[in-house]
Amino acid sequence: MIQKIQITIFLLCCSLVCVAQNNFSGKVVNIDTGFELENVLIINLKTKDSIFTNSQGFFNVNGFGVYKFQKIGFVEKEITISENSFRVVQLENNGFVLNEIIINSNHLPKKLQKATAAIQIINTKDIERSNNTDFAPILNRVPGVFMQSGALNTNRITIRGVGSRNLFGTSKIRAYFKDIPLTNGSGETTIEDFELASIASFEIEKGATSSSYGAGLGGTILLKQQNSYFQDSNITSEFLVGDFGLQKGIVNLNLGFKNNSIRAVFSDTKNDGFRDNNEYDRQTITINSNHYISEKNELTVLASFVKLKAFIPSSLNEDDFRNNPSKADNAWGQSKGFEDADRGILGLTWSYQIKDNLEQITSVFTSFRDALEPRPFNVLQENSFAIGARSRVLGTKKVFNKNMNFTFGGEIFRDNYTSKTFENLFRDFPDGTGSVSGEKLSDFKEKRFYYNLFLETDYELSSKTTFSAGLNFNQTSYTLEDNFEVSQNNPDQSGDFKFKAILSPKFGVSHIIDNNLTVFSSVSHGFSPISLAETLLPDGQINTDLKPETGWNFEIGSRGTLFQNRLNYAISLYRLNIKNLVVSRRTAQDEFIGINAGATKYDGLEINVDYSIFKNKKLSIHPFLSYTLNNFKFEEFIDGENDFSGNELTGVPKQVLNLGFDFSSKIGFYGNINYQFVDEMPITDSNNLFSNAYNVTNLKVGFSKNISSNFNLNLFFGLNNIFNEQYASQILINASSFGGAAPRYYYPANPVNYFSGVRFNYNL
Repeated sequence: MIQKIQITIFLLCCSLVCVAQNNFSGKVVNIDTGFELENVLIINLKTKDSIFTNSQGFFNVNGFGVYKFQKIGFVEKEITISENSFRVVQLENNGFVLNEIIINSNHLPKKLQKATAAIQIINTKDIERSNNTDFAPILNRVPGVFMQSGALNTNRITIRGVGSRNLFGTSKIRAYFKDIPLTNGSGETTIEDFELASIASFEIEKGATSSSYGAGLGGTILLKQQNSYFQDSNITSEFLVGDFGLQKGIVNLNLGFKNNSIRAVFSDTKNDGFRDNNEYDRQTITINSNHYISEKNELTVLASFVKLKAFIPSSLNEDDFRNNPSKADNAWGQSKGFEDADRGILGLTWSYQIKDNLEQITSVFTSFRDALEPRPFNVLQENSFAIGARSRVLGTKKVFNKNMNFTFGGEIFRDNYTSKTFENLFRDFPDGTGSVSGEKLSDFKEKRFYYNLFLETDYELSSKTTFSAGLNFNQTSYTLEDNFEVSQNNPDQSGDFKFKAILSPKFGVSHIIDNNLTVFSSVSHGFSPISLAETLLPDGQINTDLKPETGWNFEIGSRGTLFQNRLNYAISLYRLNIKNLVVSRRTAQDEFIGINAGATKYDGLEINVDYSIFKNKKLSIHPFLSYTLNNFKFEEFIDGENDFSGNELTGVPKQVLNLGFDFSSKIGFYGNINYQFVDEMPITDSNNLFSNAYNVTNLKVGFSKNISSNFNLNLFFGLNNIFNEQYASQILINASSFGGAAPRYYYPANPVNYFSGVRFNYNL
C-alpha cells in the first residue's frame, strides 16, 4: 500500500513538473510602435482553448503547440511554441481602425479615439507614397502642417503658422526621434537630415497640447524609428535613380532572435540638383535594437549618424526667378557656398514594469554636430555637443472606482555650442576657386540649458468620456562667452540670460458618441524659447527685457468612421492667441536682433478624410482629402514707425488642399496620385507683396511580387510636378536688398521630374 502511495506521489510530481515546464508566458506588442496590445485573443489550435492578453499585453498559456493571435485592426499570426521561456509576439497593423490606433504623444499610450487633441499619424504607407528622399510631400499632406523646401537641406516647417517668421530653418515646434530631442537649446529643429527609410511613422500633435514634450506653441513631431523584429531576419535593398542626377541606395538589415533583435539601415543619396551650385551628397546609418532582459525589463538602443555635404544656391530675385530659375544667386555661386556637416545621436532607454499597473521608463542620450558653412559674407564654423535624460513613471489608479492613467517625470538637456566666423576671400581669387577663409571675425561659446517637469493624467469619467489634464514647468537659461578680441568695433558680448520659469497647463475632454464617432475639446498653454542670437543688441549687450512668446490654444473637433468603417475623418476648429511676438529685425547682411512687437491671432480649420471605395482581396481603392483654412492676423504689430496691425501673418498660405487616391491589386500593381493646391501667401509684413498660388500633381505607380516564399521584388516609377508648374517652393519673408540689388524672396521649385527604382526583400 505504501509503495502504491509513493508511486502515485512520484507520478503526480512528474505531472506537475511537466505542466510547469510547459507553462509559457509572453507579451504581445505592435510591430511598428512597440506599444503593448491588450485584449489580443490567443487560441490553441489543437484544443481550441482561448485567453486574452491583459492591459500590459502579457499572457500565460499551458502546453506547447500552435497558437493563433487575433485582434481587430491587426494581421493574424500563428506561433509555434515548443520551448519554455518568455517570448515577445509582434502584430502588424492591418489598415486604419480608429478605435485600435494607439498614440503616445503624451507618454500615456491610449487609443486615438479617446485623444483630446488634434493628432495626425503618418504611417509607413503614407511615407512610401513618395520617393523617400524628400520630407516635404509627406508632411504637406497633413492639414495644418506646411513644409517649405528650397533644397533638400534648406527647409522650414510650420504647424498652424507657428514658426513662419523664422527666416532660416525650423523653430518654435519641438521634435523627437524616439526620446531623443531633435530641437536644440535655442528651439531650432532639424529632421530632414534623417533617412526616411529608417522611419516607420510620424506622430504629429498640433498646437500647444503636449505637456510631456515641452509645451511648444506650434506642436510636436515624434519620429518613430523602424523597430527591429523578433524571430525574423531579412534584408531589403533598394536602388533609386531620377532626374537631376538623383541616385540613392538603401540597405535595410534586420536580425531577429527570440528576445533580442537589431535593425541597421544604411543609405547613400546623391543629387546634382535642378539649380546651379545645388549638389547634394549624404550618407546615413541608423541602428535600433530591442532587448527583453526579462518579463519586467526591456532595453532599447538607438544610434544615428549623418554625413552631409550640400551646396547652397540660395534665393533669387523676382526677375531671375521668372526667367532663369535654375541659376544660383551670383554671390553664392561665385563663393561655391555649401554646408558640410557630421551629425550623430545615441540614446539608451530602460523600461521596468514595477507592477501590473506601474511602469518606469528612463532614457539617456547624447548628440553632436560639427559643421562648416562658407557663405558669401563669411565662413561659419560650428560645433555642438548635447547630453540629457528623460525619466517618467506611468501608472493606473482607481479613483472613485474609475480608472485614472497618469504619468509624471522630467527632462534635462544641456548643449554646448561654439561658433566662429572668418572672412571669405573668394573675391580675391580667380573665378572658380570658391570660398577661402581669411581672418577671424567672431568667436563665441554658448552654454544652453533647460529642464522640463511634467505631469499628465487621463481620467475615465465613464466608459465613453475621458478628461485629461497636464502641467509643464520649464526653466531655460543661456551663458555666452565672447572669446574674440575686444575693441571699439567689437564689444564684449559675454553675459547670461535666464528666462523666468514658465508654467503651462492644459485641459481636455473627449466623448465617444458611439463606437465610431468621437468629439473632443481642449484648452492649453504653450511657449517658445528665444534664441540667444535674438537677445543680442547692436551694441553687443544682452537684452534682458526680451520676453518669450506665449499663447493659449482653444480647440474643438471630432474624429470617427462612417459607412461600415469605409470612411475615416477628422476635423478641428481652433484659435491660438500669441502675445510677445518676437520679430527678427535685420540690421546687416548676417545680423539680426529680436524685438517683442505685439500679438497675433491664429484661427484655423483642418479637415482630413479618406474613403475605401473597394476593399477586397482583388482590388483596393482609397481616395483621400485634406484641407487647411488659415485666418492668421497680427492683432497688434508695431515695428519702429510701422504699424502692421490687422495685416495677414507673413509666410503662411490662406488655404492648402490635397486630393488623391491610392490603389492596389491582388496581382501586385499599386500606386497613387496626389494633387495639391497652395494659396497665395504674404511675403512682407506690410502685405504689399504676395506669392502666387500654385497647383502641383505627383504620381507614383509600381508592381510588387513575391517571387518565392522568401523573396519579394518591387519595381516603381514616379513623376513629380507632372504639369511642370513654375512656383516658389520656399519664400524668404521680408528679404532686404544690399548694394542696390533687388531683394531675393524666392526659392524656385523643381520642374517636372521623374524617379524610378527597384527594391528587393529577402527573408534569411
